[in-house]
Amino acid sequence: MVEQKKNPRKSLLWYCVIVLAVIALLNTILMPQLNRMQTKEVDYSTFLDMLDEGKIAKVQMEGETIAFVSNDEQDPFIYMTGAWDDPDLVDRLRTAGVDFGKVVPKEESPWISLLFGLILPTALLWGAGYLLMRNMQKKMGGPNAMSFGKSNAKIYVAAQTGKTFADVAGEDEAKEALKEIVDFLHDPKKYESIGASMPKGALLVGPPGTGKTLLAQAVAGEAHVPFFSISGSEFVEMFVGMGAAKVRDLFKQAQDKAPCIVFIDEIDTIGKKRDGAGFTGNDEREQTLNQLLTEMDGFDGRKGVVILAATNRPDSLDKALLRPGRFDRRIPVELPDLKGREAILRVHAQDVKMGPDIDFAAIARATAGASGAELANIINEAALRAVRMGRYAVTQEDLEESVEVVIAGYQRKSAVIPPKEKQIVAYHEIGHALVAARQTNSAPVAKITIVPRTSGALGYTMQVPEDESVLMSKEEIFNKIATLTGGRSAEELVFGTCTSGASNDIEQATKLARSMITKLGMSDTFGMIALETESNKYLGGDSSMACSEGTAQAVDQEAISLIRKAHEKAISILKENMAPLHELAHYLLEKETITGEEFMAILKKYDEKPALEQNTKE
Repeated sequence: MVEQKKNPRKSLLWYCVIVLAVIALLNTILMPQLNRMQTKEVDYSTFLDMLDEGKIAKVQMEGETIAFVSNDEQDPFIYMTGAWDDPDLVDRLRTAGVDFGKVVPKEESPWISLLFGLILPTALLWGAGYLLMRNMQKKMGGPNAMSFGKSNAKIYVAAQTGKTFADVAGEDEAKEALKEIVDFLHDPKKYESIGASMPKGALLVGPPGTGKTLLAQAVAGEAHVPFFSISGSEFVEMFVGMGAAKVRDLFKQAQDKAPCIVFIDEIDTIGKKRDGAGFTGNDEREQTLNQLLTEMDGFDGRKGVVILAATNRPDSLDKALLRPGRFDRRIPVELPDLKGREAILRVHAQDVKMGPDIDFAAIARATAGASGAELANIINEAALRAVRMGRYAVTQEDLEESVEVVIAGYQRKSAVIPPKEKQIVAYHEIGHALVAARQTNSAPVAKITIVPRTSGALGYTMQVPEDESVLMSKEEIFNKIATLTGGRSAEELVFGTCTSGASNDIEQATKLARSMITKLGMSDTFGMIALETESNKYLGGDSSMACSEGTAQAVDQEAISLIRKAHEKAISILKENMAPLHELAHYLLEKETITGEEFMAILKKYDEKPALEQNTKE
């Protein structure tokens, strides 16, 4: 991978201090010598007077010139005078104790003059300019901020991606759609002979964490071609026109290295819809999009340049980007199903030491709706837990606990809950479990716990369906709402009051009830009419009402009525099962965590009692 080296992060102030210190040091060393080189001419009589007064420390006699210095350290001058025909002068100097030696320093080398007069000041100025420029680069977006017009794409060769389709699990349909691109890159003549041309671009669409980037790397690894990877945000610059220049440079590099694959991650950053007025608020972003459209039209797809892009916001992309001839194919990369989750778990477990008793199918059933990234995190959390527990291999217990960690957070073992509140939590969770168990079309209870979690939950009831279903009936959704109200119903029946512990249950129940009315057409009043629109479905879904205020008020009333009926059903079920409710709650208080098997074993005792009583009467 071609990457730029990181510059050391030292502040500009630190470098300025260093420069000033060097200048001060040079001034301390050199300036006394320069000052000492100042000369002063005097007449011969002054020289003799200073000699008689004992003020001369050193003298140099050369030809007709006498140079001498004073013994006064505060006197910086080198005195110069003409030599007279005086045969007694040397004796007088010796008698006065004057030293004979070099007074005038040797003439400075021209190289030293060049160094201190030109090179050193120039280097200091250049260094200060370089540091100032680098500081600007940091503030403006990193070391590439001043590389105007150059693409920041990371270039991988085939061996560096290290990914193949064998590393991608749970996305069989997406792999099949991409294998044709790999085949084209391997043998383009097969397609040219029949007159077929390969799609120029393929758009990978799906929720975060489903493996869109991994699929793109696997295509490059299978095809054994260079792989250009760049994020859409890297095209966005503070200067207008720079993003478009980067697009041109990227496609130029791709043409030079064809056949190759260009992967643009998060393409919605630069590919958002342009409004009808032709004005968007960000001219730079629009110019970048226009340049991308032009380049995709301009390059020859027969050379083997394939453009792959990924996004989780397909509804926000410009229509011009999605038309045939640009991104011809739209490949969904959805959340994996039960079989896909099991395959993904097995792939990520290859590099982890696993115990002999691992049941990946059970973990896959417990993780409905999980993405590939979340499943990889579950395997890693299980490995970390095994290390904490002092084991050398991951067990089934580690995997089950890691599922709970991802769903509800870590256990808060240090949390202190008052006995009264703990009792309320126990009845609350048993209320959920009992209502679920006494209803048809309801997922079996797998675990009940009142151990607090870091997510804020004081306890939870885990239901794991035996088989994964794609469709949900009206009865199933209503039963799920009733199950959600079971916790609050148990509090009301046993303690005659209610607490704030049902806030999350209320939120989920309300969401389900409104969905039945506004999106799923399960309302007796409104029938099959969509009263709500949803956007960004891959990012949680932002919903907005698409009806009048009067209709919205009627929707609210029907949702209230629906939840009230579910609440009444839950209370009715619990009233018929008060004995098992009390026994199970006390058992949960004692154990803090019970399995679905333990829960059903106690509940079955009460199912057998009526039959036993009937037999006794007969």
